[in-house]
Amino acid sequence: MTIQHPLTPATAALKEEIERLSLCSEVIPFAPMAPRTTLRIGGPAELLVVPKDAGAVADLFALAEQHGVPAFVLGNGSNLLVSDFGIEGMVVSLRESLYKLERDGTRITAGAGLSLSQLAAFARDEGLAGLEFASGIPGTVGGGIYMNCGAYGSEMKDVVESSLVLGQDGEISVLRAKQHGFAYRHSALMDNGDIVLAATFRLQPDASAEIGARMEELNARRREKQPLNLPSAGSAFKRPKEGFAAQMIDEAGLKGISVGGAAVSEKHAGFLVNLGGATAADFLALMLLVRERVADRFGVLLEPELRFVGRKMEGCDVLYG
Repeated sequence: MTIQHPLTPATAALKEEIERLSLCSEVIPFAPMAPRTTLRIGGPAELLVVPKDAGAVADLFALAEQHGVPAFVLGNGSNLLVSDFGIEGMVVSLRESLYKLERDGTRITAGAGLSLSQLAAFARDEGLAGLEFASGIPGTVGGGIYMNCGAYGSEMKDVVESSLVLGQDGEISVLRAKQHGFAYRHSALMDNGDIVLAATFRLQPDASAEIGARMEELNARRREKQPLNLPSAGSAFKRPKEGFAAQMIDEAGLKGISVGGAAVSEKHAGFLVNLGGATAADFLALMLLVRERVADRFGVLLEPELRFVGRKMEGCDVLYG
């Protein structure tokens, strides 16, 4: 049974001001995080809010700073491992609010909370190619840009023309493509803390039927190779310079190995899955075990691709520094 403590005085004061200013469509104390992540894991957020628009996002972060309350942006939770002890402070959920979608010639502008599958489907229907790879990625526009997500040889860096971002100084500005500092599963936003509010994608005209056929081919490959029937967060580890994480995990004899409810997928060794009732502690222990076995076998130290969020737990310092 989870013991629910009162809001801290600072968070309680923040909540009261957010409600007074009508910045959000929802303000939820101690919101369960498990239903908001694809791993279906995690303790409650002390305060979860859904902003009404991009301007409200800027106001929310300014208020959080004034009150000394930590704040975190949540998209679809598709690359997150949330602590069993929950998240202190305010979590700003964008997927229920920032989902505008507009076309201008060969460009599409999308809100940060829009799912990548919705974006790819819109591009297909509009006869614009380039986002086929994103159709099966279970993240949002903001999250996809933040970590430069990709699949089957394509990445966000290939199609992003610009992003509207909220900077740490509270100012909203436009980042051009090169200013994102895109690298493998990385962007400058991961270093400077900027928050994506919307993005414009540069695409190429093509027949909708041809685009749709390519999307279906990629999605068929996903269904064949990935454990889509179980909760996961995609690849648990980044691709090392020395080869492929999934191949190393497989050759280390780790397919199917489990800790509590967390297991290495029998179908794809790069995926760690929730067999049912898994905790963040299970996943951290499994990730440590996998990393140790791979290091022993290949001399390669795997780096987590999953982002850990929330109150620290045993194993965090070893895995995440």
